[in-house]
Amino acid sequence: MNARVLHASRWILIAVAVVVSLFPFVWMVRTSLAPAADVASGRFWLSSFDFGNFARAWTKADLGQSVATGIIVTLSIVLLQLVTCVPAAYVLAKVPFRGRNVALGVVLGCLLVPTQVTLIPLFIGVNLAGLADSLPGLVVPFMTSAFGIFLLRQQMMSIPDGLLEAARTDGLGHFQTLRRVVVPMAGPGIAAFSVFSVFTHWNDYMWPLLIARSPSTITPPLALAIFQQGDTGFDYPALAAGAVIVTAPVVILFLVAQRRFVQGMSGAEIPG
Repeated sequence: MNARVLHASRWILIAVAVVVSLFPFVWMVRTSLAPAADVASGRFWLSSFDFGNFARAWTKADLGQSVATGIIVTLSIVLLQLVTCVPAAYVLAKVPFRGRNVALGVVLGCLLVPTQVTLIPLFIGVNLAGLADSLPGLVVPFMTSAFGIFLLRQQMMSIPDGLLEAARTDGLGHFQTLRRVVVPMAGPGIAAFSVFSVFTHWNDYMWPLLIARSPSTITPPLALAIFQQGDTGFDYPALAAGAVIVTAPVVILFLVAQRRFVQGMSGAEIPG
């Protein structure tokens, strides 16, 4: 009896947590479809649906340009991070050399530094390099990731050394071993980090706020903030519709890649 009660209590707690977590998103979608008269009514069910909110958000907030910019910036960052983090993780995990523990300590030390602490030095460096208000200025400071190196290094540590020794016996060098053996076996971790990186940089607000000035460098979160602060800032249905548009890509990405994400973050094999 006690086991049944405990089991039921766990499911109740999980259900409550799910409801509490999803309620803001459900209310956002509800507001995005609400006519102006129903926004402040307090009723959950709407008298009608106003899909024109999405059209106003798309045009007035110039989401078309900002979404295109966000896609370019986010994919560029993810690609550069994979190009730099995967080899670095492989070296720290499987290539013995003097100072490897020191290098790993530096990576771990970088994880302890809050991102906000580095914003001003990064801004000064990007500004001196002439990259302010440009797409490279949004991308270059994040071309590598200490978290990515550490996560992938932990994933690669689980690869048996015998496989790598067999690859070297077959005449494969480090690059070929990395490409043919390590990357396929570390696929879940690479996928998990890619999803995490997309979430982080698609939703990044602080760095674009510092560096972006022209419409061609405005990212989606910054576009929504500008839209909110403008003359139409009290157009809550359009603002909620813009938030739905900006949120939808990362939600879809997570739903598509959730199995790989959970597998990569936990290191467990998911059947099926």
